[in-house]
Amino acid sequence: MFGPFERLVAFRYLRARKAEGFVSVTAGFSLAGIALGVATLIIVMSVMNGFRAELLGRILGLNGHLGVYGFGQTLPDYESLAERIRSLPGVRSATPIVEGQVLGTGERGGAAGVLARGIAPGELRARTLIASNIIAGSLAEFGAADTILVGSRLANRLGLRVGDRISLVSPQGQVTVFGTVPRIASYRIVGLFEVGMYEYDNSYVFLPLAAAQAYFGTGDTATQIEVFVADPDRVREVSRAIRSAITDPPIRILDWQQSNSAFFAAVEVERNVMFLILTLIIIVAAFNIVSSLVMLVKDKGRDIAILRTMGATRGAVMRIFLMCGASIGVLGTSVGVALGLLFAANLESIRQWLQGLTGQELFQAEIYFLSRLPSVVDPWEVVQVAAMGLGLSLLATLYPSFRAARLDPVEALRRE
Repeated sequence: MFGPFERLVAFRYLRARKAEGFVSVTAGFSLAGIALGVATLIIVMSVMNGFRAELLGRILGLNGHLGVYGFGQTLPDYESLAERIRSLPGVRSATPIVEGQVLGTGERGGAAGVLARGIAPGELRARTLIASNIIAGSLAEFGAADTILVGSRLANRLGLRVGDRISLVSPQGQVTVFGTVPRIASYRIVGLFEVGMYEYDNSYVFLPLAAAQAYFGTGDTATQIEVFVADPDRVREVSRAIRSAITDPPIRILDWQQSNSAFFAAVEVERNVMFLILTLIIIVAAFNIVSSLVMLVKDKGRDIAILRTMGATRGAVMRIFLMCGASIGVLGTSVGVALGLLFAANLESIRQWLQGLTGQELFQAEIYFLSRLPSVVDPWEVVQVAAMGLGLSLLATLYPSFRAARLDPVEALRRE
């Protein structure tokens, strides 16, 4: 498409002489703008993908893909129900759970709202998200009636360590002749977990299932059956299968898409808006290419006229300036992709370095729910961003190149 003569002239024009320095500076700013726009877009998209993947993994890793509830307060004969659910295709596990909101108090004072979850010890050890994130103590002792597993941030807030005791106070107390007495029980902390999501580390505690049943007074029942499926994106199919298989007792099912729909919709909207906003950076840089090439065409008017009189065709002149603009776009996009991938791969290390340099916490877990800055690069998105950068750069060269090709050599030389 581009001959040796056209490449030679195009690269000669890109290496501007001292008298043409302003054109060269404008082209440099155009290149830098495209590179920064492409890099920023790749970094932001990788962070948004990381947020979604981390939040989805932690929410579903701890809470399950769907919950089966009774129309009453609890589910009787929960073991039989769980076994029937486990036998359905697409179901990985079904775990009976007893949970409730309580007030937690430490030995050294302090109180905090707590979500207490009762789960069978074997089922908790099978939860990779919990079992692989025990930072103090162990799950070996978990199972006795007075044992409990506490989130690390909740323990720090209440000044608790492994071996200390935490008291749980339930607002649903026992009715006596003297009135309603709050239900209070003390448990020994056998382990601290840190899954990396602030909400869970700051408010969740785990009890053995039998201990939770005794504390909440549910008897031999469960408040829900937590179900994990093989493919979270096909949870609706499994939900329909459970409804068909279990008609007695009447049940209601809430899957992760329903319980977290507003949250993940907000993340998706924010991701799309950020993509549109950051695309404007590349568009502005493309306009800079237009201005730099227009100035280059004006500056090289006499050269273009001489080339035309020596036999260069309009197509050759157009290809020369197309190559000038395309070179800026290709180089800027390539540098931007390299910078974006480099930063995305080392984002957490860069954050830690900046925090150490400034002494400020740049990513607060209380606000962003996660304790680290996630980054997941989607190769298809990188290809899309690179194609967009190259496409906008190429479009920006069309008008200046067409103007250069339409230049009348007679008029150009007459003005000289």
